[in-house]
Amino acid sequence: MFLFFARNTVCSLVVLLSLLAFPVRSVLASDVSATDYPSLQAAIDANPSREIFLPSGDHRIEATLRISSHGTSLVGPGRIVMTDPKKHIVEIEHARDVRIEGVTLTRPEGAMDTTREGILVSDCQDVILERVKVIDNRTRSGSIRFSEVRRGRIVNCDIRNYMTITEDDRTANVELLGYAFRCIDGTGIVVDRSQGTLIQGNTIVEEHLRPTPEMKAEHRLGTFTKKNAKRGLLISQEVWDAEYVNNWHQGSGLIVTGPTRSDMTRILGNQIENAAQGIDLHSDHVIVSGNIVSNAFIGMKAMHGSRNVLITGNQFSRNDLWAIGLMSGAGASPAVPAEGEQAMVPANVDGGSLIANNIVSEFGCGDAAWIWGGAETSRAVFRFDRGQEATDPPLRDVMVTGNVISNPDRDELTGPAAKGAEGPRYHYAVRIETGGENAPRGLHFIGNLFPAGAQGVSNLELAP
Repeated sequence: MFLFFARNTVCSLVVLLSLLAFPVRSVLASDVSATDYPSLQAAIDANPSREIFLPSGDHRIEATLRISSHGTSLVGPGRIVMTDPKKHIVEIEHARDVRIEGVTLTRPEGAMDTTREGILVSDCQDVILERVKVIDNRTRSGSIRFSEVRRGRIVNCDIRNYMTITEDDRTANVELLGYAFRCIDGTGIVVDRSQGTLIQGNTIVEEHLRPTPEMKAEHRLGTFTKKNAKRGLLISQEVWDAEYVNNWHQGSGLIVTGPTRSDMTRILGNQIENAAQGIDLHSDHVIVSGNIVSNAFIGMKAMHGSRNVLITGNQFSRNDLWAIGLMSGAGASPAVPAEGEQAMVPANVDGGSLIANNIVSEFGCGDAAWIWGGAETSRAVFRFDRGQEATDPPLRDVMVTGNVISNPDRDELTGPAAKGAEGPRYHYAVRIETGGENAPRGLHFIGNLFPAGAQGVSNLELAP
């Protein structure tokens, strides 16, 4: 009797767990199944505004899967495999209340490197991507991209191996740059000109391309491929003559950009590993909280007109150039007064932000430590910089409080990191750039634990 009861209990538990894996409505026989149609696109076209179940197995496609009907959902454990590297895998446009859940998007061997996104969502509202996996979509365009989306959600998704070898061509920016070079580039999540976005609980990991000396030599990373006749203002004569830059590890785990349009973004509880930059912000009213950014040479930065950014309760580990940076940039601008029929353009400025209760650990112990030299170079755990151009408004009014820098002893480290310098691997815990009318101003520091670097705690006295 007991054995019979136990067996039935186990069977019931298995059924229950299966139902919990996907919403009950997704597994009922009355729902639409993609296998009932000659193609997945045919299933979507025949069932606008309905939920379509994608069963287990590989579903190969040669054309971008397009969704444009309000209320359409695609859910299930199936894998969508895009065989054409010249095409997006999924595109959602001009729609609201679309949901993609549980699906895996990938590309086969030989088609993993691409110029296209895994998922492109544009001109939409209330789109939800939940528990979606984007694997081996290796592109500088972004594995997941939101463009002009209102109240979109990217939740509990898994992005792996999103970087590619490419050229970063900056020759069109004649005044400031004027050169191109070989690089590793790629971004996991891109949010552009969007409002009310939630980015929560995602895992963004690069395992394929890491910034090693061998990788640099194989692909001649950092080497100029071309340059203009005139040197740009933001590049030194020394670099121009050498025709080599050391910032050849490009891209971000996630970026929110469109500085005059993106607003009200929540970046919560994400895990980012082995990125170039962990989190890159060009946006207003952003909450960055509870994230773990590990082994990115820059933990995060906010610039180009990022106002009212709350950076709190994050872990930054094994960053190599800086962990948190705030600065103005070429995207920032002063107000433009009204003239004729042209309305006044408000200023786009950086500041009014709070950096609180973050922990930075093992600084200078990441994969890119060998690129940036020793503690005598421009490494700083917290960096506050002036504008890139003379007309950029200054960064201003930032509170820095309750943050901790934790430096390991040598016997706490393993691998290449154990061979580095003893003690802190930065020259200052805080570096505040000086000079010019657009240097940072109104910075306040209270109650932080900042061990001195090779040259001290800060290059300036830290005002409370």
